[in-house]
Amino acid sequence: MGEWKSFQVGEIGKVITGKTPKTSISDNYGGYIPFLTPSDDMSVKYVRKTAKTLTEKGLSEVKNAILPANSVCVSCIGSDLGKVVITTRPTVTNQQINSIVVDEARFDISFVYYAMRILGKKLNFISKTSTAVPIVNKSSFSSYEIECPSLKEQKQIAAVLSVLDAKIECNRMINDNLQQQLFSLYENMAMTSPCLKEYTLSNLCDFQEGYVNPPQTHPEYFDGEVKWLRAVDINESFIIETSRTLTKAGFESAKKSALLFEPSTIAISKSGTIGRLGIIADYMCGNRAVINIAPHDTNMLAFIYCFLKSKQREFPDMAVGSVQKNLYVSLLEPLSVSVPDNESLTAFNAVGASILGMIHNNCVENTDLANLRDTILPKLMSGEIDASAVQL
Repeated sequence: MGEWKSFQVGEIGKVITGKTPKTSISDNYGGYIPFLTPSDDMSVKYVRKTAKTLTEKGLSEVKNAILPANSVCVSCIGSDLGKVVITTRPTVTNQQINSIVVDEARFDISFVYYAMRILGKKLNFISKTSTAVPIVNKSSFSSYEIECPSLKEQKQIAAVLSVLDAKIECNRMINDNLQQQLFSLYENMAMTSPCLKEYTLSNLCDFQEGYVNPPQTHPEYFDGEVKWLRAVDINESFIIETSRTLTKAGFESAKKSALLFEPSTIAISKSGTIGRLGIIADYMCGNRAVINIAPHDTNMLAFIYCFLKSKQREFPDMAVGSVQKNLYVSLLEPLSVSVPDNESLTAFNAVGASILGMIHNNCVENTDLANLRDTILPKLMSGEIDASAVQL
């Protein structure tokens, strides 16, 4: 093993803080240029799509903030502080993200990504112990130090960790394909099967709004055994883990009688990025930005999930509110659901359950792979494990 040296983040490459084009000008948005914010899925290594995009007009307002592909982006505000992704094409971020355009002559991009994940955990610890909204500005971000070996060793370390992330991404792609197959079956059934009866969604499901938002001023309420679901956690078909947890005291601090969302029910985001959907795989509580939808008949989980998927693009337009728009339960309950004949529904539910089972298994494997990666990450990044001795 060679010598490791300390570098400030600002020495690793050019640091760029994002900017937001004027939101009051609608022509700034809806183009082909990705606009990354902390509300996007930053649990992956590579960001391949964003909820918002910019037009050329929007880009012209922030042209000095555009990032090339393979830039390392770090969320630097609030409870999402410390999340890290790599861009895959020219991208703009908002001002809550600091990014590094890596000097590839001296540093490996993937190594820097993993080094930022280590730093990100330290930054995230700050967010959990601060009473104010934590913000890491460009100057502070640039001054943080990381330890780096030679470029050759950087590449060896990154290669070991990248194998795990590649498998995680492969499983995600498989799940995306399985979801598309499931939804195609649902659409085909909707078009070809006779409708038995029209129901409202409230006829078929129970609804529960999340409300558990413990105050940040009580650190004893956090990092416990209760999974705490926030809208930002709804980014995969099945929600296995959450980015934050609560202690029993934190869970019981809710003003209302605290209830847990049950497995094999559906979560939907009601504010922020409205209409995110995911199937809950374990008991967890939800914050105010989440609604839980529980089918009366658990065999209809795939059917109800696909129905909600079919309405997903409509949810943001359904939301109401003068300051912040919300998708309330009262807006979901009257949605009309066409239930097909029993033979078609039974056949779909059987196939749907099988597909959801495969998706769930891949999500569980991804959780295990991510836990393994996060276990060996600090050991590789400190030199405790010799990456050159690992057979790939």
